[in-house]
Amino acid sequence: MIDKAIKSINPNAEFIIVEDDLDNIEWLNGTTPISKADIEAQFLAVELDMAMKDLRVKRNKLLADSDWEVTMAKEKGTNLSSAFKTWRQDLRDITEGLTTVEEVETVEFPWKPKE
Repeated sequence: MIDKAIKSINPNAEFIIVEDDLDNIEWLNGTTPISKADIEAQFLAVELDMAMKDLRVKRNKLLADSDWEVTMAKEKGTNLSSAFKTWRQDLRDITEGLTTVEEVETVEFPWKPKE
């Protein structure tokens, strides 16, 4: 996580972290050192970003796994149920308003309706 925190402050930073130790960072190629306090201050944001990425991966899989049903309905010229459309929209909206790792970890995915 140290590397992600550093990169969130300076995406171009070049460094080596020895033994995953925040007190043992070697700054390379003229990279201006970042203070330990500034790096630590990024930890919560990095944790939230990682949690949100995991949540999006799960959400995107559910959407991708149901894309065939959307395609099939279009090919047949039939309509999807409003419950199915609402479920997919709820999945797309699932990340809205989440501001903490705790909120992300307590997200419950909506149940897919039976057609």
